Amino acid sequence: MLDLHRLKALHAVAVYGSVGAAAEALMVTPSAISQQLAKLERETGSTLLERSGRGVKLTDAAGLLAEHAERILALVETAEADFEALRGTVVGRLLIAAFPTAARGVMPGALCELKRRHPELDLMLYEREPERQIREVARGELDLAIVQDWLNRPMALPEGLSRAALFEDPADVVLPAGHPLAARDEVDLAELTGERWIGSSPGMVCHDWLVLTLRTAALEPDFSCIADEYPTQVALVAAGHGLALIPRLGRGDLPREVRAVPLRPRPLRRIFAIWRTDAARRPAIRAAVEVLRQMTPPPGLTAAERSGQ
Repeated sequence: MLDLHRLKALHAVAVYGSVGAAAEALMVTPSAISQQLAKLERETGSTLLERSGRGVKLTDAAGLLAEHAERILALVETAEADFEALRGTVVGRLLIAAFPTAARGVMPGALCELKRRHPELDLMLYEREPERQIREVARGELDLAIVQDWLNRPMALPEGLSRAALFEDPADVVLPAGHPLAARDEVDLAELTGERWIGSSPGMVCHDWLVLTLRTAALEPDFSCIADEYPTQVALVAAGHGLALIPRLGRGDLPREVRAVPLRPRPLRRIFAIWRTDAARRPAIRAAVEVLRQMTPPPGLTAAERSGQ
């Protein structure tokens, strides 16, 4: 009889292309993967891996078995979800990921509430960028992920994933306290012509969104600094190196040297929970989504926040 753990190891090698990458995805050592595959070779009486340069490649027999493994693992997940749904209890292990500001601004409270309501639920949180989260949920490495998109840059989900809207997160322009527009209650994006900008790395969701947002207002982005962490961007604004568009979620307290001013039109990013459709009946997933929907969305700016106090 074929062992499920060994089939999972083979499937991971087929998906990720190497023993090392499969081991990282399954959070085991490469030696453990190699041992599982060696046992699977003895069980099937077939050679599954061949040397290819410095790495390995799957044989035709391994490719065929990996295709069956994918279907078997999907059936097992569905069976587990159906069994949990039948029991109706929120138990088991739930692997959750969130992009950095949601991991900081939403998940601490959400995890506490989940543990309070469902003490038998075993929770594990990972901080991940949205693109990686989507891949890992689709591959079954994560059960649930908190992702984002922007109204002017919508997110496409691959087939087999479901999502639920949680809340919207507005972004404000963050300026040095001495900027001529810093005392305003609201600023039109078009008024920021000629400004230099601080943004995240090219290729990241937030960088692409900022470029698109500025160009929509006929502003050509002129970057003075690239920094991926919002606290770093705030520090650079405070030092007078440029402006930044920063969402409220997870932003934290602002120093006296900067002001956050709402924009017209208001940039909004949407926060979603995503999961595999086949696992939707799991009570743990339904419970987590329910808690996340009840979390308080980012508040509007107070007068103290606008003044940097």
